[in-house]
Amino acid sequence: MTPAATALPFRSRTWARVGWLALAAYVIYACAQLDVSAERIASGLSNAAHFFGRMFPPNFARWDLLVKGLKESLEIAALASALGIALSLPIGFVAARNLMPAWVSWPARLVIVAARSFHPVIVAILFVKAVGFGALAGILALTVASIGFIGKLFAEAIEEISLKQVEAVRATGAPFMSVIGFGVLPQVFARFIGFCTYQLDSNLRNSTMVGIVGAGGIGGTLFAAFQRFDYDYVCAILISIIALIMAGEVLAMGVRGIFIDGLSLADLFRGRVGRLAAQGERHLEDD
Repeated sequence: MTPAATALPFRSRTWARVGWLALAAYVIYACAQLDVSAERIASGLSNAAHFFGRMFPPNFARWDLLVKGLKESLEIAALASALGIALSLPIGFVAARNLMPAWVSWPARLVIVAARSFHPVIVAILFVKAVGFGALAGILALTVASIGFIGKLFAEAIEEISLKQVEAVRATGAPFMSVIGFGVLPQVFARFIGFCTYQLDSNLRNSTMVGIVGAGGIGGTLFAAFQRFDYDYVCAILISIIALIMAGEVLAMGVRGIFIDGLSLADLFRGRVGRLAAQGERHLEDD
């Protein structure tokens, strides 16, 4: 019998087992160092039950203050997304290593890494110190976060394109911007739309958080309600934030339907998306 015939179907991976054992040992060690215990978890569950009991029913009596905070958060997210995406496009193109030489792409990647290195709340604190309290600090903080995230995704998407189309456009003697417009953008446009809608959704969530440090939005109202132990109003704010994020998701679906699926506004209002999905499933069944 040959050695290949006697080989085990699944090889024993000693180093993989050692790695898993080391990970388990480190988790146990970290829990001990951080004072994570069953008693603390049980006590936390009891406190959480008491806390949630005080949150219901939600109190929407101060709805005017609630609407004002949500409106400001929405404005912060929209402006930060527009500015961040507009800045991320050229940075992403410059950072793409298949289009640019190393001496150009690496500084652009350094900018992207620097923008991604800190949480938006930390950046918001810096801008609050620089420009003062208010929505401007939140817009600038989320713009930096958008550049870090979207710029990285833009660059990676461009690096995955087929260069045959780019070379074909170059062969016609087209200038650089025409090469970008006709050789690169058509290959990444759908992904760019998805990245942009996701960033808008992310900024909607983060805009409710940067307000905790004074950068505008509903976060400041939420933090003040926590400080007053006004937990029924906290519940109302949290429900409103969930509704805002759901509205952003519906908007993102509409944008993807228009730019990617080629639907019109009338199609979206008539629920054409659901019918197209059902037709696609029927076609797959027929095939």
